[in-house]
Amino acid sequence: MKIQEVIDFLEGWAPLQFQEPYDNSGLLVGDSNLEITGVLVCLDSIEKIIDEAIQRNCNMVIAHHPILFGGLKSITGKTYIERTIIKAIKNDIVIYAIHTNLDNIKTGVNQEIANRIGLVNQNILLNKKNMLSKVTVYVPIKHADEVRTAMFDAGAGHISKYDQCSFNTEGIGTFRALVGTNPYIGEVGTQQKEPEVGIEVVVRNAGIRKLLNAVNLVHPYEEVAYDLVALDNESPEVGSGIIGELKTPEQVLSFLKKIKTVFNSGVIKYTAANKNKRVKKVAVCGGAGSFLLSAAIAQNADIFITADYKYHQFFDADSKIIIADIGHFESEQYTTELIVQKLKEKFSTFAVHFTEVSTNPVNYL
Repeated sequence: MKIQEVIDFLEGWAPLQFQEPYDNSGLLVGDSNLEITGVLVCLDSIEKIIDEAIQRNCNMVIAHHPILFGGLKSITGKTYIERTIIKAIKNDIVIYAIHTNLDNIKTGVNQEIANRIGLVNQNILLNKKNMLSKVTVYVPIKHADEVRTAMFDAGAGHISKYDQCSFNTEGIGTFRALVGTNPYIGEVGTQQKEPEVGIEVVVRNAGIRKLLNAVNLVHPYEEVAYDLVALDNESPEVGSGIIGELKTPEQVLSFLKKIKTVFNSGVIKYTAANKNKRVKKVAVCGGAGSFLLSAAIAQNADIFITADYKYHQFFDADSKIIIADIGHFESEQYTTELIVQKLKEKFSTFAVHFTEVSTNPVNYL
């Protein structure tokens, strides 16, 4: 089995198109056409991780954080990044990163955090726009069901908790086949009028090519007529953070102590709060999430759990919400378990391992 098959699965789950502009998710090092021997999953693909992959006979490392963000002008081994890359290449080890694209899907990093806390009624905290398009395919009426089914099977027609959604408009299509064509209906050089239906569906931008390929396989026409319109609608399944509710409200300090235990945080930094305040609505974001504070406040969250807050940023709580910084590594540590679980559910022909190396660069005294 090729490593590329694992990559295809990961990118079907968390498409690269969902990553942030600054990010560098995807295949970073190595040949994806290699036969896979094993996978090692980690948060950070540092040199010790490559050593562990060698020892455990894994030729693929899947990391949450990309080891490469900016361009390298030389690879001489003078930095930990360069040493990691050199060792991976020498030992035919592929490094793959699944970062903000995994942050930005509903079944990704933030849902895992929310599940660990025990949140119900979960929704994306800040939905992304410009993730969707409307595709309209024109087809003879007698072939409409087959084409429509192919569009649904390719992933189109999902709107929130509904699928197989389409709008269908009947009309008369006209065309004239020119010399060199092989028309399904009509004669070369003669205008043809044909009762057709326009099938409109919503599709993720990441799935447009798959949709059009599926339509081409079943559509009877030599040339398929379709419209493609970018939508400004928010995507219900793509975005940053998660907001949900505790089944039972909890006293704030008791809740923070529970969070400290669940995430094994060395310390939690949090804004001043009424000790008798009850926490019910909780917003979360793995890693650096300060950009989501206004969204958490707008949705009336009682507390916002995230990481990497700077001193002056804590003032932005402005007595409207409690900010709790639990640590970057701590907030994302269970991402490895999520990835391993997904891989084991899909594949059984190779070993998938959690790293035994802690890559957290921060210690607490």
